[in-house]
Amino acid sequence: MSVRSLPDRPDLQQYKKQAKELVKSVRAGDPDALRRMREHHARELDRVVLADAQLVLAREHGFDSWPKFVREIESRLGERSPSAIWKAAERAIEDGDVTTLEPLLRDHGKMLRGQRPETSWWGGLSPDYSAADARTMIVRNHDFGSWEEFEAYARARNTAGSLIAQFEDAVDAIVRGDDDSLKRLLAQRPELVHARSTRTHHSNLLHYVGANGVEGFRQRTPKNAVQIAETLLQAGAEVDAVADMYGGSTTVGLVATSIHPKNAGVQEDLIDVLVAHGARIDRLGAGGSKGSPLLINSCLANGRPGAAEYLARRGAPIDLEGAAGLGRLDLVRSFFADDGSLTNGATSEQMADGFSWACEYGRADVVEYLLERGMDVGARLRPHQQTGLHWAAYGAHVETVKALLGHRPPLDVRDESFDGTPLEWALYAWGTTPNRTDRHECYEVVALLSAAGAAVSQAWIDADDDRGFPLGEWVRADARMEAALARRGRL
Repeated sequence: MSVRSLPDRPDLQQYKKQAKELVKSVRAGDPDALRRMREHHARELDRVVLADAQLVLAREHGFDSWPKFVREIESRLGERSPSAIWKAAERAIEDGDVTTLEPLLRDHGKMLRGQRPETSWWGGLSPDYSAADARTMIVRNHDFGSWEEFEAYARARNTAGSLIAQFEDAVDAIVRGDDDSLKRLLAQRPELVHARSTRTHHSNLLHYVGANGVEGFRQRTPKNAVQIAETLLQAGAEVDAVADMYGGSTTVGLVATSIHPKNAGVQEDLIDVLVAHGARIDRLGAGGSKGSPLLINSCLANGRPGAAEYLARRGAPIDLEGAAGLGRLDLVRSFFADDGSLTNGATSEQMADGFSWACEYGRADVVEYLLERGMDVGARLRPHQQTGLHWAAYGAHVETVKALLGHRPPLDVRDESFDGTPLEWALYAWGTTPNRTDRHECYEVVALLSAAGAAVSQAWIDADDDRGFPLGEWVRADARMEAALARRGRL
């Protein structure tokens, strides 16, 4: 068995294309493609997916896995490798280095703008490469209004002893969890604790503890974030000061709605220390002025149901929207009169938003109750103009999906942000999170939707893997999901 040699300058993108072409050729019955597959990979030829073709290419070049093959290509390319280019671009954006970023965009702009970036930023965040030029890209990622504002900041940042330089040093210490450096900086210059960033969010140091709404490369929560917060509060930080992200937010609002404190395991402890120092969880707009002014509702809208439940236990105010999202049917009932009309200050907007969160978080009994009181099962909801079925399917909430299907919802509605149907949302969630604990429920939801008549569009089936969701590949690699979709005989 001969082994193919790699060229001096191998092109990884070309090998990815070759793998896709091999899959198509196998499915078309091409004899040479079938021979290669049999020779290098024991796989049922009617179930070949992209990963199989990639393995064949790797073995043809003498490697026993695709990742090892990719690493060899990367090592040969050195600074010209995709991973090296991603790292260089990311570093240039963080440093505001337009001289380095401009040639990277000139030579690799298509890759940087069109592919899913490799990134060291936390929580799924990555640089925004969408701008047309390097300067605008830096301005956006650093949260300034113009290049001139960024240049003024950069000059001050590089001036030793300036207020901006010391403020930024203190921010870096907060992000790293370096309490000793933070205390030293505050002792040298006590007014730092009241200073504000010159960026568009105008945060003070305490706001950075929220790891939310500030520049992406600084949205990190160290394990000792509670200690960092205590240091700032003891130094005189204003606990309920408002920064300008999301239309105005306090630190407790930022903490409660952020994924980073949650992932670090300190979200509730941070809320506690802030409240102990006087933070108001009943303050309107604490989590931002967009949407509902109540903090619990801001948590629900940002995917933080655990924080919403914790705030409820701490006595934060709850309206109809929040009660529905929390699954508090007892409270939901209190907002309806005996004739089914809204009461106690509840509005139709709160009912619609509460219905959306109840679907998203699997509150089946609340969903059924609201539908019985006139909620339109096919209503377009915030924030993507999706239906309740979209959210229930995405979350693999079997009982909620059943409740919705019992009211004959539209199955072919496409949201305005991602152009997906409820079934396609369900498949996307299943495919992009292979280690989720509710895999069984994913299959059941897809089977329920398929049996009800839902279908998957050919565009989603044929989606390019560089976009991040090769739906057809995922399904063909999983006999159980194929069977679930086969309830309607599609795919």
